[in-house]
Amino acid sequence: MCILAFVDLGTILTALVTPFDDRYRVDHGAASRLITHCLDNGSDGVVMASTTGEASTLDDDEKIALYRLGRREAGDAVVIANTGTNDTAHSVRLTHEAAAAGADAVLAVTPYYNKPPRAGIVAHFASIAEVGLPVIVYNIPGRSVLNLPPDLLAEIADIPHVVGVKQAHNDLDELDAVMAVDGFSVWAGNDDLYARVLERGGAGVISVASHLVGPAMARMAADARDGDMDAMRATDAELAGLYAALFAITSPLPVKAAMEMTGIIPSDRMRLPLVPATPAERDALRPVLEAHGVLAHA
Repeated sequence: MCILAFVDLGTILTALVTPFDDRYRVDHGAASRLITHCLDNGSDGVVMASTTGEASTLDDDEKIALYRLGRREAGDAVVIANTGTNDTAHSVRLTHEAAAAGADAVLAVTPYYNKPPRAGIVAHFASIAEVGLPVIVYNIPGRSVLNLPPDLLAEIADIPHVVGVKQAHNDLDELDAVMAVDGFSVWAGNDDLYARVLERGGAGVISVASHLVGPAMARMAADARDGDMDAMRATDAELAGLYAALFAITSPLPVKAAMEMTGIIPSDRMRLPLVPATPAERDALRPVLEAHGVLAHA
């Protein structure tokens, strides 16, 4: 059982994209406006410098500046700093910086590439948690290679200050087992898993689609709280095509293209090795955005 008392970090947490200017510097003005946009459209909080925010090509100074920007612009809303890397000492340093910046919690991914054994994984999260901020474990085997099975997540949940998991793994049997861990919050790590998490009484979603359809996703949460699961599932079915389109190619290429097409951000620039969506990929995305009324933002 998680030793830290339950911490309410919100239902819809947007994994914020990082806008870049014409010199490929972080565009802080555009990021500030994006935070306001998300919080005005259904998000309970934002995750700064996440995978969707291209953390792998941000240096530490840029990440720390984004943590501070999030805290300054989000007001009383939740700010979560992505501090996870495949280097425990580096992750701990970033977590200290997140605490100093005023983050409410951190998101920490399974260490990738070096493929640590079980004991190393537990020690990694324990070291991050020692900083004292609430820690959300990020289980994303598609990127980190390793899956954290339910029994390992239950062991990690016993670490003080570890409060939950972003579960980006669509195995529903494993989801049910993780949901059974006492005192451990579960957020969907994939938008198409959001309804399944709501059905099971989970915390919510750390989302990409909420950049674009936050009000509809907030309505799903409200319907679930009211016990109207049919309405919640109907909205989920309506959004399924958009969810698929936003992950038809490597994320965050589609969502950045969509947000530039709608005028939510001024540019879909990305740092190499990521590149913007091609004209053909944007053409494939356009009818999906039109069908969901998203291009009405333009």
